[in-house]
Amino acid sequence: MSCLLSFALLAGIASAINLNVSATGGNASSPLTYGLMFEDINHSGDGGIYAELIQNRAFQGSLEYPSTLTPWVSIGDAILTLQNTSVPLSKSLPTSINVASNSTNGTIGLLNPGWWGIDVKPQKYTGSFWALGSYKGKFTVKLQSDLTDEVFASLDIPSSATPEKWTEHKFELEPRIAAPNSNNTFVLEFDSKAGSLNFNLISLFPPTYNNRPNGNRPDLMEALKDLGGSFYRIPGGNNIEGDAYHHPWLWNETIGPLTERPGRPGTWGYQNTDGLGLVEYLNWCTDISVTPILAVWSGMYLGNEVDHILTASELEPWVQYALDELEFILGPSHSTHGALRAQLGHPEPWELKYVEIGNEDDLYDNGAETYSAYRFSMFYEAISASYPDLILISSTGDYTAVGGSNTSNPSATDYHTYSRPDYFVSQFGHFDNASREYKSLIGEYACVQGNVYNQVVGVDWDAPKLPWNPWVGSVSEAIFSLGAERNGDAIIGMSYAPGFQNLNSYEWTPNLIAFTADPSQTIKSTSHHVIELLSNNRYNATVPVTTDSDYGPAYWVAGVSEPGHYTFKAAIYNSTSTVPFSISFEGLSEGVKGTLSVLNAPDGLSSNTLENGVVSDVVRKTVTTLAAGSGGVFQFELDNYDVAVLTT
Repeated sequence: MSCLLSFALLAGIASAINLNVSATGGNASSPLTYGLMFEDINHSGDGGIYAELIQNRAFQGSLEYPSTLTPWVSIGDAILTLQNTSVPLSKSLPTSINVASNSTNGTIGLLNPGWWGIDVKPQKYTGSFWALGSYKGKFTVKLQSDLTDEVFASLDIPSSATPEKWTEHKFELEPRIAAPNSNNTFVLEFDSKAGSLNFNLISLFPPTYNNRPNGNRPDLMEALKDLGGSFYRIPGGNNIEGDAYHHPWLWNETIGPLTERPGRPGTWGYQNTDGLGLVEYLNWCTDISVTPILAVWSGMYLGNEVDHILTASELEPWVQYALDELEFILGPSHSTHGALRAQLGHPEPWELKYVEIGNEDDLYDNGAETYSAYRFSMFYEAISASYPDLILISSTGDYTAVGGSNTSNPSATDYHTYSRPDYFVSQFGHFDNASREYKSLIGEYACVQGNVYNQVVGVDWDAPKLPWNPWVGSVSEAIFSLGAERNGDAIIGMSYAPGFQNLNSYEWTPNLIAFTADPSQTIKSTSHHVIELLSNNRYNATVPVTTDSDYGPAYWVAGVSEPGHYTFKAAIYNSTSTVPFSISFEGLSEGVKGTLSVLNAPDGLSSNTLENGVVSDVVRKTVTTLAAGSGGVFQFELDNYDVAVLTT
C-alpha cells in the first residue's frame, strides 16, 4: 500500500502562524452542514442498516436475479423447492418455498444463516412467517449455533396453517445467554407427518433503533447519530436509477405491508427486498434529527446502452410520478397520496426542503445534453409550480442545468469528487469563486486512492482503490472540508460516500462505516472521526481572519456563534516540523478559557481496520483546556497531520 500512498506534494517547512480573528464581517449564512448519503452498494440496506436478520426471506426475484433457495438449507430429509402456488401470498410475493418429506417420522424444516451470521444476545427477537398447507401440529423456531448446534432460544408455535389461504404465525424469541460469536442460524421445524408445507416472508428482527417496527440496526444508527449530521440524501444515487434491465427505484412499491413489496433488482448485483422503503427512510431521518434530500429518477438508467435515456414524451409520466411522491410526503391528509400516507400511520407530513433531480446525469453519452435540454427543466417547472419553497438540485455538478421560471428560488447543483490526498488539499480554494446564486451540494466525496508522483488530478479507475481510509486521506478530506466551510454561503452541505460496507459482500472501498453481523465489529473509519469533530463544532457564520502567513502546510477557517463564542478549525498537511499558532479573537481578553480538541494517528498510512475479529482504531483524540495570554492571545502547536478545533 505504501506505493499507492507516496506523498507527492512537497512537504512544507512550518513557520509561526499569527492570526487575528474578527468578530463580524464573514458569511452571514451558516457555513456548512455535514450530512449522510445512502447508497446500497455494499449490502448497506439488506444485510446492513436494515435490521432484518433473515436472508432471502420472501424469495423475491426478477429476470435479472431470478428467485433462489440460497442460502436456505434443509433439515432432516426435507426437500426444498421454489413454487408458485395457485394461492399466492400476494401478487407482489408469488414465489414461496415448499418443504416436503417422503418420510412419515421425524422432524423436517429449513435453516437460514442470516446475513453472514446472526448476532444472538439475551434480548427479545420478534419474528413471523406465513404458512400454507394442511397441518394441525406445532412449529418450532430456534436460534442456534452453526458451529456446535447449541440452542440459545427455542419456541413451539401451534399451527394455524390451512390449504385454503396463507396464515401468519407471529412469535418472540428471547435467548438465555449471548452466543460467543455471530456464527448462528435460524431454524424453522415441523413434524414430517405434515408431508408438505409452503412458507413465505420468514422474518426475524432484533431490537431496532428507537424500537421502530421494520426498523434499523441500533449500532449503525448510533454511528450515524455520532456524526451530528444535518441532512440525509435518500435513497442514494445509483440506487434510484436502475441498470440495463430498466428497474428504477419505485417509491410506491416500497411502502405499506411487507407482503405488498415485490422488491426489485438493484444496481449492484443483487435483488433488493425494499423492506427499507420510502417510509423507513423518512422515519430514519426523523430518528436522527436530519432533513432528507430526496432524489427522484430523472429518466436515465445506469449504463450507456442505446435506450438508457428517455425522450421528453416518455418522461412525462415520470414527472407526475415524482409529484405523486411529493404529495405522499408533503400533501395534506385529504389529498390522494397524503391520505395513503395517513392510512399507513403518518397523518402529518414529513419535513422536506430539498429534492435532487437524478444522479450524476453527466456521466454518459447524451446524459448532460439531454439533462440540460429538457430533463431537468421538465421536473423543475412541474415541482416548483406545486412546491415553490422546495430547493431543487441538479445532478451534473455544474450549472448547465439551472432553475427556470421560479427565479425567486434558484436551483442548486450536486458536486461529486473522488480523488487523492494531494488533489483534495489542492482544492482548498475550489469554492472561493463559486456561484452564490446557484448553490452547490457536495453530495459525494472521498479519498479513494493514494498519491502518485507527479499526478495530482484524477483517479485511475483501472487501478485498485484503497481498502480502508488512511489517515492522510482523511486529513486531506478535512482540508477540503475547511475550504468548503470558508464558502458556506455558496454550499448547502457535504456528505461522504459511500456510507456503509458489509465486509462480507461489497463493491466499493473505502467506506465511512464498515460492519459484520457482529455489532462489536462495527468500524468507524478515520474519516468518520474527522467528520464527527468538524460537524459537532458548528458556528452561525464564518468570520474574517487576517494573517501574514500563506495556506500550506496549515489550513484553517474561523466562525462565531454568538459574541465571544468562536470556533477555529485547522489541519496540517505534509509539514516537516511542528506548527506554532498564535491567535487573537476580537473582544476576548487575557484569561478567557478555550478548549482545543486534536485528532491524529501514528502516521499518515494508519487506518482503522478489523484484525482477527477485533476493531483497531488508530485515531487519537486529545482535549486540552487553554487560557488566553497577554492581549487575549491563544498559543498552541499542531503536528503534521493534526486536525484540530479550538472553541472559546
